[in-house]
Amino acid sequence: MIGTMRPAHLVLAVLVAAVWGVNFVVIEVGLDHFPPLLFSALRFVVAALPAVFFVRRPRVALGWIVLVGLVLGVAKFGLLFLGMHLGMPAGLSSLVLQVQAVFTAVFAVVLLRERLRPLRYAGMGVALAGIAVAAHDQGTAGPLTAFVLVVAAAAFWGLANVITRKAAPPDALSWMVWVSLVPPLPLFALSLLFEGPEAGLAALRGLDAAGVGAIVYVAWGATVFGFGAWGFLLRHHDASVVAPFSLLVPVFGMASAALLLGEGVSPLGWVAAALLVAGVALTAFGGRSRAAGAPAASPGPDGAPAPADPSAPPRAGAGAVRSGARVPADPSAPADPAGEEPPAPPGR
Repeated sequence: MIGTMRPAHLVLAVLVAAVWGVNFVVIEVGLDHFPPLLFSALRFVVAALPAVFFVRRPRVALGWIVLVGLVLGVAKFGLLFLGMHLGMPAGLSSLVLQVQAVFTAVFAVVLLRERLRPLRYAGMGVALAGIAVAAHDQGTAGPLTAFVLVVAAAAFWGLANVITRKAAPPDALSWMVWVSLVPPLPLFALSLLFEGPEAGLAALRGLDAAGVGAIVYVAWGATVFGFGAWGFLLRHHDASVVAPFSLLVPVFGMASAALLLGEGVSPLGWVAAALLVAGVALTAFGGRSRAAGAPAASPGPDGAPAPADPSAPPRAGAGAVRSGARVPADPSAPADPAGEEPPAPPGR
């Protein structure tokens, strides 16, 4: 399937996965300069402004934008940044966050009454085994609370994917920009309440090039560029061709964390990584889901027949349908797959 992509599009897909993977390292840099909730709020301010003045509001009900803004922007990214602030390593975060594909499938079954193929249930079991191994490894090497917060972030990402699927936004970039308008005020309020005004003012007074660069990267690089490019690829190729690239997000995340932050991976960590990647791959691509009485649709970056986020890793994503493809909304994302992850990540 990759052979059907033009070389320029192939390079772009790998570049997006790299941007979302490195995003986790950049989040670590940002957390050295800002309290986590304030950093998350600033990320969304810069992602939304001034872009919101240049893209039309997506043609979906305002309630969907607000709901995904709260679930994805406030809950998912707030928990992710808190978890990393409390000691969850960047590389491991980029990996564990990809379990959002499992949560997406679970929420799709519960809320949308989708039926999954047996292979996808097997994939969910393998991925959860990977989470258990990673939790044991992290519990002996670092704070387990931080690990739990990142897993919770993945769960909220999965919920946001299913809500986005229901909203079915026609364009990934405009959707992400307008969703980014929602989180800043709640996150600023939470930052004032839990982090205190003194911490925020001290961070802003000490703002330097590295802090500004971290905000710009996670906002414009991982979010605006990442989701814009991912949406472009999904407009030109079936989602089943584009989506596998979201699995590169943790590869770039763990590699960049090792090279730039000196993070090591224990032997048990590699076992967890292998189980998680294999389980997420089976969950995402192990046979298409079907809503009760409905025909199957091509999977998005989260492996499900509808929109999602990377961030973003993967994130997971989709929205509008064109020749069986779906346009994402994480992955950061993401797939943010990435800290943002995609549909994508991310992370994004």
